[in-house]
Amino acid sequence: MLVYLAGLSALIWAALLGFHGRFWQAGPILRPGRAHRTLPPVSVVVPARDEAESISICLSSLLGQDYAGQYRIVLTDDRSTDGTGDLARALPDPQGKLTVLDGQHRPDEAWSGKLWAVEQGVTRVRSEQPEDDGYILLTDADIEHDPAHISTLVEKAEREGLDMVSEMVELNCVSPAEKALVPAFVFFFALLYPFARVADPKSRTAAAAGGTILIRRSALTRIGGIAALRGALIDDCTLAAHVKRSGGRIYLGHSCLARSIRPYPHPRDIWRMIARTAYVQLHYSPLILAGTVLGMVLVWILPVFLTLFGKGQARKLAALAWAASMASYMPTLRRFRMSPFWALLLPIVATFYTAATVGSAVDHHRGRGVRWKNRAYTEATHAG
Repeated sequence: MLVYLAGLSALIWAALLGFHGRFWQAGPILRPGRAHRTLPPVSVVVPARDEAESISICLSSLLGQDYAGQYRIVLTDDRSTDGTGDLARALPDPQGKLTVLDGQHRPDEAWSGKLWAVEQGVTRVRSEQPEDDGYILLTDADIEHDPAHISTLVEKAEREGLDMVSEMVELNCVSPAEKALVPAFVFFFALLYPFARVADPKSRTAAAAGGTILIRRSALTRIGGIAALRGALIDDCTLAAHVKRSGGRIYLGHSCLARSIRPYPHPRDIWRMIARTAYVQLHYSPLILAGTVLGMVLVWILPVFLTLFGKGQARKLAALAWAASMASYMPTLRRFRMSPFWALLLPIVATFYTAATVGSAVDHHRGRGVRWKNRAYTEATHAG
């Protein structure tokens, strides 16, 4: 039996490496360029709630963009209690590019706080510029942008006729917890949503990263606007799916021009990040959860166990599977400028992620649901 299990694990890894959209690659990565013509107008929409620690850095980086075209920024302050809105209004803005909105109460329980804040920002943009020319950039309030970031995103969309360009921003990787667990977050995301398949119009795979989503205004109108997402708890990937199903072309890659300034100093911080939406991703299905746990054991945990404690053919096959898993992780470690020896921790990291996924299910069944800025949302809340 152990030989068969080890062989199955090795076979799965052969299939993943050879036929799963080259998920293990460290790219694609957009490199900065310089526009040689005027670019279309861009409106940046930033939802913010209690972001006093990061809002000045975020908005200053957006106000300092080197963009060959018109751009503006709309921040929706979702009733912050830490002075986020006041800090935003106090920033130097000699060209008047920044508008700060006081967020209104949600019209009904179907809206999450974040999406309602985004909707208010997009509505303001449309009221002042009704035409569907140009783009909207959705970004978080804890992201710092290189001066060439918006130009690079727009040039990519214009050059390749894309309706949406999204990037995973660089994440903090300083504390021991971050070094052990954050690269794996990026790695597992790419395993779940291979970037090459996201970009392939023939593939049904669609995904985006909420920290950076540039979308054509015409594409957002075509899918029904932000209101089409209002019941979504994983709003970035839902937006990507809507755009792709509507016939739009999308792109997802890694960013070298935007970084998160939100630290994750302790394992519990990363646990919360995973558990926030893991069970949502599994469609709240106990059966899919059980299959996911079994799959994680078979692919990540069993190979190292049999390599260390197995015998004969089972040990050899398990060693091949373990080596394949570590090899697939190397490009991600290089991207984070980390030693390849961190790959030895993958079985432990996989166990942590599996436990956090189970914890996400426990939170849901206890009524805690998805949380955004100390607000909880459950499946029932978004039934409409």
